Amino acid sequence: MHNETKRGGNLPQLWQGAIPLLVLFVGLFLAVMNFGDEATGGPVQIVLMCAGLVAGIVGLSNGLTWSTLEKAVSEFSSMVIIPIMLLFSIGGLIGVWLASGVIPTLIVFGSEILHPSIFYAAVLVLCSVVAMSSGSAWTTAGTIGVALMGISQASDLSLPITAGAIISGVYFGDKLSPLSDTTNLASGMAGAELFVHVRYMLWTTVPAFLIALVVFLFLSLRAGQHVDTAQLALLTGTLSSNFTISWALLLPMAILIGLAIARVPPLMAIVISIIVGVVFGLAFQRGDQASLPQLIVDYWRTAATGYEAHTGVADADELLSRGGMASMMTTVWLILSAMFFSGMMERTGCLQRILNSLLGLMRKDRSIFFGVGATALFGNIVAADQYLSIVLSTRMYADEVHSRGFRPEMLSRTAEDFGTVTSPLVPWNTCGAFMAATLGVGTLTYLPFCIFNIASPLVACIYIGSGIALRRREVSPAPDLISG
Repeated sequence: MHNETKRGGNLPQLWQGAIPLLVLFVGLFLAVMNFGDEATGGPVQIVLMCAGLVAGIVGLSNGLTWSTLEKAVSEFSSMVIIPIMLLFSIGGLIGVWLASGVIPTLIVFGSEILHPSIFYAAVLVLCSVVAMSSGSAWTTAGTIGVALMGISQASDLSLPITAGAIISGVYFGDKLSPLSDTTNLASGMAGAELFVHVRYMLWTTVPAFLIALVVFLFLSLRAGQHVDTAQLALLTGTLSSNFTISWALLLPMAILIGLAIARVPPLMAIVISIIVGVVFGLAFQRGDQASLPQLIVDYWRTAATGYEAHTGVADADELLSRGGMASMMTTVWLILSAMFFSGMMERTGCLQRILNSLLGLMRKDRSIFFGVGATALFGNIVAADQYLSIVLSTRMYADEVHSRGFRPEMLSRTAEDFGTVTSPLVPWNTCGAFMAATLGVGTLTYLPFCIFNIASPLVACIYIGSGIALRRREVSPAPDLISG
């Protein structure tokens, strides 16, 4: 069995399994060097497809047929159908909420509340609270996050730093929320009790969050001295003159959070929120415009292709003209290309061979958790999806963690410390692609400012290396034998 893949064909040698990875990393380096932030607009997709073909050639040389590989890629890609539909839906939500005045209202009220001297830190905290309430990093970034990017742009603050604060906040909240799909997945795969898993995550997550908070406070104090208040006033004035701004328009956001708390499936919650946005738009932004049927058609078009602003102020038009399901097409192309590569790596046994070699290096008790972390990171890079990263790192090490006497929460926590939070740092990962498309900042541009996402695995490494908070299972003493 050690020389065969799980579904036939010979397991490739380690050097063979490494060839597609070498092609991937060299290709990505060249893509970034030549295209910069535009690399994910097509060049990276081509690299992923070429690396996938190389993996396929490795599989053919080890006894697999091309039809077998194609079938495996189709099965592998089917796992991202729901995330892709969610991606399209959030694109539609952004467009509709812009047209209906929901996001403009968030921008106007947010600019009044969020002082520039604490802006980045406030963004971190606000996104953390909303994401913890909703259990979704994507939904929070696609709603509150878009509004905060608007405030940042209008205030002439750094968009990469703002994006980093948003991503840090939404992943902190998502990671600790009992409503989060990743939190439930990690605990379930490791055999851990959900709330015990969340409690143990506090050990590593809170210090990483505090590090991020201090950094963003420092950056806020420096940035607050250079804010363009005139430009911000122009934007808020433009929004107020082109939209009806009302506290009532915060209700769609409250409804969305309520749907999440009620455990309504994310895709259904987003679609309902789009409909709610249309209703509120018809109620508050109708004015003297076209007939009701025409307005409904306009919102339909907006959900499909995005909102196009005509305020007469160039900066405001640039800020507001975005969203729509069509805006996510390049991101979907990136995700499908990544799934092609990942499916080939998995079915040919290249991934299995590399991970087996990694497991063989884990000799000491605590070193097993370095292996979990490395596998989670590897999963985000190669499998290009945080769910697959969590599944790989928990499923592969579950028996070993149990045999070495550690609590299952140590496994689930480590998978999240390295898997959940690093997913938006990989440009071709589903999360990295989504954040770049939604926030309008390239992954490699915002990456240095995702302080929480960087600090989380580093803090986890300190805990693993020192043995802090690595709890073992309690072994019940053998019962006394009572003679008859």
